[in-house]
Amino acid sequence: MPDLSPVWLSVALAAITTMLLLVIGTPLAWWLSQTRSRLRPVIEAVTALPLVLPPTVLGFYLLILLSPTSAFGGFWIDLTGDTLTFSFTGLVLASIIYSLPFMVQPLVSAFEANGRNVMEAAASLRASPLDAFFRVAVPLSARGFVTAMVLTFTHTLGEFGVVLMVGGNIPGETRVVSIAIYEHVETLQYADAHMLSAGLLTFALLVLVAVYALNRRSAVRVG
Repeated sequence: MPDLSPVWLSVALAAITTMLLLVIGTPLAWWLSQTRSRLRPVIEAVTALPLVLPPTVLGFYLLILLSPTSAFGGFWIDLTGDTLTFSFTGLVLASIIYSLPFMVQPLVSAFEANGRNVMEAAASLRASPLDAFFRVAVPLSARGFVTAMVLTFTHTLGEFGVVLMVGGNIPGETRVVSIAIYEHVETLQYADAHMLSAGLLTFALLVLVAVYALNRRSAVRVG
């Protein structure tokens, strides 16, 4: 029976990252879906960058950014007394950047699908922009929120390159399930690697099937 602590650490990392990205990504996605600013293509490109960059490249620059010798990493040490590199907190920050497009892009699509008419109708009924957003835009985009959260969670759960670069392989601190699988393969412990890999594969498949089924059912009801 393999050590399951990396699994629980991975679940905790994925859950925290998803919740934080929900707070960060929602206003960003709303702005991208509504703005006519010339900066939109630039912001969209920066947001989507983790999709095209090799994880090791992104992890390398995040390692530099979070290192104790950088301005940000040094500030964090002065503030908390702990380093961001090779720590769970550092993994959370790296995961937020690495998984950002998986939260933002589904939300942008969901907000754009609603159109501007519904918000204009809410404004004509004297609803404030904030009230209209939470009472109209968010409920109409429920499927987009579910998809974004599931994709973010599952993507973070399977991180490898960025996690290895920023967090290393510290048991109980940064040794997530993808690192544990890699270590089992390196040490020829194929049975343990298979058990963890099969569990991760099964979980990801079941979650995606559930999301597609939910979206399909919602689409049939709307139709």
